[in-house]
Amino acid sequence: MGGLFSTLKRLYLSIYNWTVFYGWLQVLYFALKTLNESGHEKVYDAVERPLQLAQTAAVMEIFHGLVGLVRSPVSATLPQIGSRLYLTWGILWSFPETRTHWLVSSLVISWSITEIIRYCFFGMKEALGFAPSWLLWLRYSTFLILYPTGISSEVGLIYIALPFIKKSEKYCIRMPNKWNFSFDYFYAAILALGIYVPGSPHMYQYMLGQRKKALSKSKRE
Repeated sequence: MGGLFSTLKRLYLSIYNWTVFYGWLQVLYFALKTLNESGHEKVYDAVERPLQLAQTAAVMEIFHGLVGLVRSPVSATLPQIGSRLYLTWGILWSFPETRTHWLVSSLVISWSITEIIRYCFFGMKEALGFAPSWLLWLRYSTFLILYPTGISSEVGLIYIALPFIKKSEKYCIRMPNKWNFSFDYFYAAILALGIYVPGSPHMYQYMLGQRKKALSKSKRE
């Protein structure tokens, strides 16, 4: 029974990883093609649907961690996925004024290269039981550049969205109401920016630790 469960788990994770890998491959292809042919103003329109699908599919990784399908700690997975979903839906989808900025190109290229490598790495591990050393190195090294470019793009786009958030009052809840509760999306966005200040260096240090551990282990093997 244990053998059957292990086989089904690997089959499911293989399908999941390769499916999302293909989604991010589409994002990168459309982003680069559009950037070359039409300029950065058109990039979001070209990648919107595959970006939304690929990024939203990452919610399953929280579930995978919770039920023990993978060893990744939810405490590390949740903030990464949460911040990306916030940018995907809470900023880019919600405030079209941000979509033509060049930071959108920087964002989706940083995200897509990172995720193509990551999902390919885990897809090969689940399907074949191993990943080549060059892919392992890419998995734990490309973030050295792509994490800062991705995070800078995220912060920049939230900042750019602030005046549009304030003007539109979208997602705001004003008093009085039957719940006796108020919520201001503008201040929530400022709070999100504030979380990036301690959160980003902490996550970067965590990934440096993971890199050292993974590459040291590969050398011993």
